[in-house]
Amino acid sequence: MKNMYYAGLVFLGGCCYGILSTFVKIAYANGFSSAAVTGAQYLFGTVMLWLVLQFTKKEKLSVKEAVKLLSSGIPFGLTGIFYYQALQSLSASLAIVFLFQFVWIGSVIEWLVYRRVPDKTKLISIAVLLLGSLLAADIFSSSSTFTLSGLMWGIMAAVSFATFLFLSSAVGSYLPPVQKSALLATGASALVSICYPPVFILEGTTFFSLVPYGLLLGLFGVMLPPLLYSIGMPHVGPSLGTILTSSELPVAILMSSIVLSEPIPPVKWTGVILILIGISLNSLKDSKKTGMLKKTGYQ
Repeated sequence: MKNMYYAGLVFLGGCCYGILSTFVKIAYANGFSSAAVTGAQYLFGTVMLWLVLQFTKKEKLSVKEAVKLLSSGIPFGLTGIFYYQALQSLSASLAIVFLFQFVWIGSVIEWLVYRRVPDKTKLISIAVLLLGSLLAADIFSSSSTFTLSGLMWGIMAAVSFATFLFLSSAVGSYLPPVQKSALLATGASALVSICYPPVFILEGTTFFSLVPYGLLLGLFGVMLPPLLYSIGMPHVGPSLGTILTSSELPVAILMSSIVLSEPIPPVKWTGVILILIGISLNSLKDSKKTGMLKKTGYQ
């Protein structure tokens, strides 16, 4: 029963990320810029995390470790900047497909850093994922919103998100989830504030109009997912965790269809299913490998 509880937390973390693109598109439709939306999300999300941290357990850490965590938050901030730029020229259902390329990009990062050459199963899973991405992008459809600039921003978001996942898993593992999330978010917020100076704070009318979006995006994009992942991931493991976090993809596409009335043709759903199969193939292979290591006493 406990395993189901922790799996549910990780699944909900993915769902939280899945709703972001829809509300960003709504904010754009109401006249807010990418700079204002991104800045508000990270500002409000970081403030909420630090408020929660005042009532939770904290560990002492060295200046060196604090700097590592703050620096590891930088690609988290870049992800928001790049992804929300992509949403300016792409539909929400297409932008999320490009962001999901972080799955195979993460494998490339592992190969470059740890010299772990992808095996046959991983290569097959990447091929399935890429095929699914082509179908889900539906770039040859007359109704497609595909643009080269959107593709560029989307892939850059995927690279930065894969980098963030890699770095955040390597630092601060001994810290309580709220404390670690607060430091990562602070690093992200600092980077966003440098790129997009938060002048909206000084503009009374704009600020108060932006508050609902900042609170919503900060809650579901900065505060909740890292907390839910930090609590649930250690109990479900990285393999099942990857499958559960992929709930972000169908949720984002469903939200874009229901709320934004974006057309989702059958070919796009076919692509989404293939992407999820590609993720599952890779994750289940890793799960079996971990099980064998435990049986033989190497882990």
